Amino acid sequence: MERVMAQGTFDILHPGHLHYLRESASLGDELYVVIARDSRQTAKKDLFMDEESRRTVVDALEIVDAAVLGAEGSIFDSVDRIVPDIITIGHDQDYEPPTLEATLREHGYSGVDVVQIGPYDDGGVQSSSDVKDRIARRRGVEVFEYTHEK
Repeated sequence: MERVMAQGTFDILHPGHLHYLRESASLGDELYVVIARDSRQTAKKDLFMDEESRRTVVDALEIVDAAVLGAEGSIFDSVDRIVPDIITIGHDQDYEPPTLEATLREHGYSGVDVVQIGPYDDGGVQSSSDVKDRIARRRGVEVFEYTHEK
């Protein structure tokens, strides 16, 4: 039985998130989703929802076997807890699969494959920041200043 672990912030669920989760689920038999902790995200993102709300929304999706809050400590704490065969990363995440696989091997996780999921190319919403920007524009307020650093 292949266990897949996906991770992300999942603030304001949108079609790009669903694409990422569907593609991740298609790689195995079980999909576990690690929800980024507020403490790790507030410096980078203007979150609309708290971590438990984001976890609850993702956990309600039929394709998700379990959504759990990420670790406060090492990112490897979640790997220890879930014991995945495959870890998926989104197209906009800061990791490169070969580098992450090497790091996993260095920490004793030699059998874990890393797969990067491509973007959802429908010409529409690609990120939570897109949703926030559209809301801001419709309300005539300044667009949110979030830039993804890769």
